[in-house]
Formats: sequence, structure tokens, C-alpha cells
Amino acid sequence: MMGKLQEAQKESKAMKQRLAQIELKEESKGLSVIVNGNKEIKDILIAEDLLKDGEELGDKLVLLLNRALEKAQAVNDREMQSMATSMFK
Repeated sequence: MMGKLQEAQKESKAMKQRLAQIELKEESKGLSVIVNGNKEIKDILIAEDLLKDGEELGDKLVLLLNRALEKAQAVNDREMQSMATSMFK
């Protein structure tokens, strides 16, 4: 039983390291967001013309971040499913 637990912890750590290497990019009209598979925001690029309207920028950022994080969640879910499947073989 302890062996299985240690194996699961080791696999979990390896999975997090793999997910940290996966970068997902979302773009929309002068705005770009990059997140990794661990759902961490890595970069935000904003075109200068978007800086003039703070409300529009905020709305676009929220939409873009949510789309990027949804992609990251999907990648994370696939990795978790793969890990769980391999543990119960």
C-alpha cells in the first residue's frame, strides 16, 4: 500500500513538471495570453492601442484568460486521467 502511495506521489510530481512545460496561447485583436498546463499565467501581451480604453481592455482580458484557462484545464484533466489509468493497470 505504501509503495502505491509513493508511486502516486512520484507520478503526480512528474505530471506537474510535464504540465509546466506545456504552453497554451490565446489571442484576440491585439491581446495575447500564455498559460501553462498547470493553469499558471506566464505572459500577457497588450497592443498599445488597447491601453486607451481600460474597460474594453479589462473585458477582453477576462474573456481571453478564461478561454486560456479552459484549455489548460482540459490538458490538466487529460494528464490526470492518463495518470489514473496507468496507476490502476
